[in-house]
Amino acid sequence: GSILKNFGKLKEAELAICKAIEINPYLASAYFSLSTLNYSKESKVWKKQLFSENLLRTKLTKDKINIYFARGNILHNEKKYQESSKYYTLANKLKLNPKLSQSEDRIKKTKKLFIEADKLEINKQEINKKISIYSPECIFIVGMPRSGSTLLESILSINKDVYDLGENNILEKSYLEQKQFDQKSLLIDIYIKKLSSYTNKFNITTNKWLYNYQYTGIISSQIPNAKIIHCYRNPLDNILSIYRANFESGNEFSSSLVDCTKIYLDQVEIMTSYKNRFRSKIYDLNYDLLVENPKNEIKSLISWLGWQWDDSYLYPHQNSRPVSTASSVQVRSPINSKSKGGWKYYEDMLKPSIEILLESGKYQDLLS
Repeated sequence: GSILKNFGKLKEAELAICKAIEINPYLASAYFSLSTLNYSKESKVWKKQLFSENLLRTKLTKDKINIYFARGNILHNEKKYQESSKYYTLANKLKLNPKLSQSEDRIKKTKKLFIEADKLEINKQEINKKISIYSPECIFIVGMPRSGSTLLESILSINKDVYDLGENNILEKSYLEQKQFDQKSLLIDIYIKKLSSYTNKFNITTNKWLYNYQYTGIISSQIPNAKIIHCYRNPLDNILSIYRANFESGNEFSSSLVDCTKIYLDQVEIMTSYKNRFRSKIYDLNYDLLVENPKNEIKSLISWLGWQWDDSYLYPHQNSRPVSTASSVQVRSPINSKSKGGWKYYEDMLKPSIEILLESGKYQDLLS
């Protein structure tokens, strides 16, 4: 069922996951997976089981988390937002481990890499003398999770010359390798070497490791022919979507509205600084504008990339590539603005985020 979902075969996925529940009615992960699908409205049996108190008895914490998220998703789809917010809060309280959230560590890392980028920018002229003759077009998609990055990657990968790396952290690995062991080699050379372990055809690559926003300065000065696309959207829609996502790992801050908001603001601040310095290398992709007027926004993006236009870029839902992110279901639908403004249904739940955003002084018109 999970594999079928990743390949966009959603009806077949639903049948397979329902079969799993039929065999094992206590399989909590299956209920969560079903709740993320555009499931059949007549599927009443498994939904009744999902809300049964028996399902929560003698369950592991991980199972309870999946059950609460699944209940939240079902109620969200039924537009019972007050009830769904209760289950999202319960799920994230169970999931939250302050020691693993690491929001402060992430923010410190951002500042450290900003200073490092300054140093490397000073030495840029010397590096340019040694630069590699061959330099592929490296596109880095950066920003917060749930900001439209999977949709963007599906649009770009329609180009047959593109190899999409997905959420692959090889840029940071290349940087650490150069810094610790191989200071004589250029970052681009180490990066290309790592690329070659994935594909021999990489004239154009997309890298969707979103936290590369922290490396924007280093990418801009050390990776020739690099292009950075910064995905962003309404902050409260973004934070809500992260809070509802139930990430498997790597985004532990997502279970804390406070931590999530702090990281959102850190990302906005550092990207604003980098845009002031490397404007020509960074493209702003506003998800809200993209879903409202996809033709204009996608044409603008393709023009900035210097690619030839093709109408197929307007139909990323027809892209057959496998997708395993939290957006694997949404990306199979035509571009739409259904999720825009959804935060308003959860205003009470989002009060901690609203307070921090207003205190930052950058979002005074947030509630208008």
